[in-house]
Amino acid sequence: MKSMNDVGNLTLAVTGASGSIYAVAMLRALVGDKRVRRIHFVASENALRVFAEELGLSGRNDLPTKLLGSPSDKICLHPESDIGAGIASGSYPSRGMIVLPCSMGTLGAIANGLAANLIQRAADVCLKEQRPLILCVRETPFNRIHLRNMQLAAEAGATIFPVIPTLYNRPQTTTEMAKQFVDRVLAHLGLEQPGAYQWKAEED
Repeated sequence: MKSMNDVGNLTLAVTGASGSIYAVAMLRALVGDKRVRRIHFVASENALRVFAEELGLSGRNDLPTKLLGSPSDKICLHPESDIGAGIASGSYPSRGMIVLPCSMGTLGAIANGLAANLIQRAADVCLKEQRPLILCVRETPFNRIHLRNMQLAAEAGATIFPVIPTLYNRPQTTTEMAKQFVDRVLAHLGLEQPGAYQWKAEED
């Protein structure tokens, strides 16, 4: 297995929950991280609607460029209907997958092994191959079905990482808040980000 100095392929999926700024912050961080060589980016149809509502962006064509403001040859964009993509196969080399934000519908499908589209199938592959799968769930309040599905997904090997911003670092903007959250997610994958805020307890 390669060291975390060479991550290789990572998958970033975006679903139809509110929180587009988190997806943008994650994509920007992955593009800027030299340890990540390829980003497989999948946005659901509902995610496209949220991008339009929250960011004023429309369409799937050149979506990464629209989100970042410039193109990146590290990004491989897949439609969610492309279940023949490499990331749908366990034999394809991958170091894991992040779903940010993760809607309750996507959580439910992953937790119950539906694998009906590329996002669900790629997540299912991560679970069966015991690769990191981080589900950044975004909903409030949770009902009992949501909680059961989170438990099922966690028992199958996923990490449930709710989109909860930190305040102890005193963020001044929503962009700063999103970046701090993304830094924490990537640190969980062993991809600590330069300049990331770290809590330091008061010394006695």
